[in-house]
Amino acid sequence: QLQLVESGGGLVQPGGSLRLSCTASAFGFEDFEDYAMGWFRQAPGKEREGISCVSARAFHTYYAASVKGRFTVSRDNAKNTVYLQMNSLKLEDTGLYYCAAGRTTVAALCVSLRGDTWGQGTQVTVSS
Repeated sequence: QLQLVESGGGLVQPGGSLRLSCTASAFGFEDFEDYAMGWFRQAPGKEREGISCVSARAFHTYYAASVKGRFTVSRDNAKNTVYLQMNSLKLEDTGLYYCAAGRTTVAALCVSLRGDTWGQGTQVTVSS
């Protein structure tokens, strides 16, 4: 099973940018390239939501309507890492951001939150 560690969160002003990273450690016969990867956000008092996911070979991506056009997901399979570039950040982007891995489709991972493994999260705070 993979273990995931997120980084890159922080405090940013509205309109600013951040880049989140999620690096996977694989054990045994697990291979990062077998997993779809996704980013999820949980705002205070709200349920966790899938905001962006990428398929195992990066052929398919998913973006929630709230972030489409502002966020970009990418992955580097050679580095076992998935990224989330967040631009034009808004106050409502504040939350705890998690990455997850799933042996599933992008839709199942991002919409149905069918992740097999989850990271511990990194806080993103957008504030003036």
